[in-house]
Amino acid sequence: MDKDKRIIIGSDHAAFELKEKIKDLLVGLDYEVEDAGTYSTTSVNYADFGKKVAKAVSDGTFDRGILLCGTGIGMSMQANRFKGVRAALCSDIFSVRMSRQHNDANILVMGGRVIGDILAFELVREWLDTPFEGGRHLDRILSLDEVG
Repeated sequence: MDKDKRIIIGSDHAAFELKEKIKDLLVGLDYEVEDAGTYSTTSVNYADFGKKVAKAVSDGTFDRGILLCGTGIGMSMQANRFKGVRAALCSDIFSVRMSRQHNDANILVMGGRVIGDILAFELVREWLDTPFEGGRHLDRILSLDEVG
């Protein structure tokens, strides 16, 4: 399958049910979905699943990923520790669009206890369909991996 049509997704227990619904949406959009867990509503450490998804994006196994936890805050903090990862916590269409156009976000993060299913589906679709503009934004995102 085309690498552009492959995506890795992960969540903690708080967003497990939303993750499952988003997986169905992605499959319906002809994406091959790798599920990094969790696989139930049993309490887990969100960081374990954030690391799996972020590592897979950082090392180039996947071009894009989706992470979900209760608020999305913990997952976004975890994911952005990985080189080359640009995880964007979004809960509105404008932020999702800008995360792709200006920041080339390669991981979408959402809060399962913050947004509902319908909004989550709209955010995922917008994020997948919005291209990176490049240009003046490229130098800015390249500087994100600089330490200092």
